[in-house]
Amino acid sequence: MKPALVVVGNGMAGMRTVEELLKLAPDMYDITVFGAEPHGNYNRILLSPLLAGEKSIADIMLHTREWYAEHGITLHAGDPVEHIDRRRRVVRSAAGLEVRYDRLLLATGSKPFIIPVPGHQLPGVIAFRDIQDVETMLEAARSHRHAVVIGGGLLGLEAANGLLRQGMQVTVVHVTDCLMNQQLDKPAAQLLQKALEHKGLRFLLNAQTAEIVGPDRVTAVRFKDGSEIPADLVVMTAGVRPNMALAQQSGLHCERAIVVDDTLQTYDPRVYAVGECVQHRSATFGLVAPIWDQARVCGAHLAGAGHRRYVQQTSPTRLKVTGVDLYSVGDFIGGEGSEDLVLRDPRRGVYKRLVLKDNRIAGAVLYGDVQDGPWYFGLIQNRTDIGAIRNHLLFGEALCAQAA
Repeated sequence: MKPALVVVGNGMAGMRTVEELLKLAPDMYDITVFGAEPHGNYNRILLSPLLAGEKSIADIMLHTREWYAEHGITLHAGDPVEHIDRRRRVVRSAAGLEVRYDRLLLATGSKPFIIPVPGHQLPGVIAFRDIQDVETMLEAARSHRHAVVIGGGLLGLEAANGLLRQGMQVTVVHVTDCLMNQQLDKPAAQLLQKALEHKGLRFLLNAQTAEIVGPDRVTAVRFKDGSEIPADLVVMTAGVRPNMALAQQSGLHCERAIVVDDTLQTYDPRVYAVGECVQHRSATFGLVAPIWDQARVCGAHLAGAGHRRYVQQTSPTRLKVTGVDLYSVGDFIGGEGSEDLVLRDPRRGVYKRLVLKDNRIAGAVLYGDVQDGPWYFGLIQNRTDIGAIRNHLLFGEALCAQAA
């Protein structure tokens, strides 16, 4: 009899790990997958184009139900696991289904952080996390006018753009004084804001939400200073939290997320975890690149080919917010002992900033012209001495090659 692998979470991290496992050992396990959503696995990154009307649900599916059947995988979609008994090695689902495991893979992802202000449970207040959220937004856009997006990070800007494309008036509310403050420095953020205002988005910065107002559905958002703006739809994109409740209930060691070692094993050697629900060497993860690396390592260990170790790498953020090109990587804020090289060309809408330390690039922010981003990233990763090309660095790889 084959050993049983149960996967809790039918999202990108869990299914990518299963794919990596199937490449190495296609017939090793009887695999059962539980997912909370009633679909196969889809590309969450493409929810924005789905909202903007550029893609259909079929376009964003990664694994259709037929794919699971072809690979002999039992899929329980729309039936999340609610209990893990590690002593008996059994999981129990919401529908009461019990399945035993020899190996368990937790890929429970993250939960959107809903700011707990009065009114946050009113109809019309949602997150931007899954297909159901997109359908709720599209429904609201058909019959309502005013949308407020709380959170001016990447996800918030993508939600705002999608709703604008669906004909709503959209205001983005952000708690700090510059958009995407995790990925951009101030001058780049200001260029971005200008470009998005030009498209029709409105922004309220340094704004603290105090209350969501409405008798039986949201009608307005009120701020700490007493001002308010009309809202028929409020989309919360103020960050996510690792979804570790199930792991905690089963007694697995958790801190900010489920703690794993370099093989993606939890403190229970039969239980692995990958993706946004894990904490590795005190870091948690939200970008795709590190999660794909985790999937490769974890898939190899599940396949019994476990010579790999997961090593965290710096990941660049490359953003295509509504036709605006942005790229940021490394330490782009700088500090003592660092220097900045800056190029600004407001007319062309180009801004580049390189942070140098000890004759090496420590970080980069590019706006408008991002084609040299991967090259700068390579220089950061290889800790290349840039002394000889310093004067040409801002003008990109081609000029530096000529100079060298």
